[in-house]
Amino acid sequence: MNNIQKTIDNNNKFFPNSKKTNRGQISPINHNDPARRKRLEGIIKNDAKVQIPDAVKDFAKIKRAVDKAPPIDNSKKVADLKKMIGQGSYKIDYDALADKMLATEF
Repeated sequence: MNNIQKTIDNNNKFFPNSKKTNRGQISPINHNDPARRKRLEGIIKNDAKVQIPDAVKDFAKIKRAVDKAPPIDNSKKVADLKKMIGQGSYKIDYDALADKMLATEF
């Protein structure tokens, strides 16, 4: 008896549902059984369908469009705003701010 067969025989507690042949070997699963194939095809036919919601499809389209768009460099605009705020010359347009806040709420 070779070492692999001894290991299989000694570790039967790890394979409690395995069936043994007359020689003490674990019997192989018949993967090519036509009944098994028919049962698996039925499972696949009924359970392997994936439905992707339209919102996810739309998001994927938008993401592809954004990924293709060139990057926007706002560093000059940010630097100008920092400078204006630092000098105290930046004036807030309260009407525009309120409109923006209401637009995002509704």
